Amino acid sequence: MGDVGEYDSTMGDVAIRAEHLSREFHGVRAVDDLSFEVPVGIVFGFLGPNGSGKTTTIRLLLGLLEPSVGEAAVLGHDVRREAEAIRLRAGALLEYPGLYDRLTAEANLDFYGRIWHMPANDRRTRIRALLTQFGLWERRDERIGGWSRGMRQKLGIARALMHRPALVFLDEPTAGLDPIAAAALVEDLEALVAGEGVTIFLTTHNLHEAEKLCRRVGVIRSGHLLAVGTTEDLVRSTSGSRVEVIGRGFCERTLHLLEARPEVAGLGLRNGSLWIDLRDDAAVAPLVSLMVGAGVAIEEVRRERASLEEAFISLMEREV
Repeated sequence: MGDVGEYDSTMGDVAIRAEHLSREFHGVRAVDDLSFEVPVGIVFGFLGPNGSGKTTTIRLLLGLLEPSVGEAAVLGHDVRREAEAIRLRAGALLEYPGLYDRLTAEANLDFYGRIWHMPANDRRTRIRALLTQFGLWERRDERIGGWSRGMRQKLGIARALMHRPALVFLDEPTAGLDPIAAAALVEDLEALVAGEGVTIFLTTHNLHEAEKLCRRVGVIRSGHLLAVGTTEDLVRSTSGSRVEVIGRGFCERTLHLLEARPEVAGLGLRNGSLWIDLRDDAAVAPLVSLMVGAGVAIEEVRRERASLEEAFISLMEREV
C-alpha cells in the first residue's frame, strides 16, 4: 500500500482510504482507529447508532476536521494537506440541504453552478438533467419554501451533484421522510449510481434501505469500526441462517432433540411452522433426517438468508 495521499495507478479503483483515523474532543475519542477502503463507483453504507461517530468521520474525510491520529486519502488527496482539493471534487449533503427558500428550484441550482464557475450553457444543461432525474423539472419555477421535506431532500442532493463530483457524502438523506418519499429517493439514488457512476458514502439508520442500496458497508459504534465488507460477508460473519419447516407432528420430544444439536442456535413454533436458527450456515439435511425419524411429517423446507438488520443488531450486542 502506497503512502496515503499520494495518487498513483494503484489508487485508481479506491475513492477513500483511511488508516488508523482518529479524532479526539476534550480527551474523548469520537472516532477511534478507523481503517477501511471505499472502492470507486459503489454505494458504501456507514451504519451505526446516534453518537457513534458517523458525521465526525464524514467531516474528517472532507477535511473539515483534522485527524488527531492517523491518515486518510479521498480521491487521492490527503485530508490534512489537500482538503480544498477534496471539497472541489466531492459533493455533500449533511445536516442541512443548503437551499434558499425564496429562490426557485432552478435558481437554487443556478446559484451553486455559478459558485462552481460553470459556464451558462453547462449550467442550464446540468440543471435540466438533474431536475428531470429527480422528477422536479415541472416545478422548476416554484419557490421551494413551501415544498415538502422529500422534495427538498431531492433538490439538496441535486445541489450536491451540480458540479459533477466523483464522490458524494449523504448523511441520513431519508431521515424524517415518510415511507413513500424515502422509497422514491432510494430509487433515485440507485438510478444516479447506475447513470453517472458516482461513488456515494451514505449514512443511514434504515437497514432495509442500506441492504438494497449498498454494495459494501461499515458498522461503527462508540467510534470503533466493528466490521467492514460486503453486505453478504457481514451477514455471513455475524449470523447463521434460518430454516422454516412446514409439516405436522412437532412434538415436545422432537423440539428437545433439535435443541440439543450443536448447529441449532434457536427454534420456535409459529403459525404451524417450525423455525430453526442455524449457526455458521450449517447443513439442514441431518436435521430433516432427525425430524423424519422422530415421526414428523414434513411437507416443505425453506431456507432463508438472515437480514442486514439482524447482523447489525448482533454486532451492537457484542462487546467492543
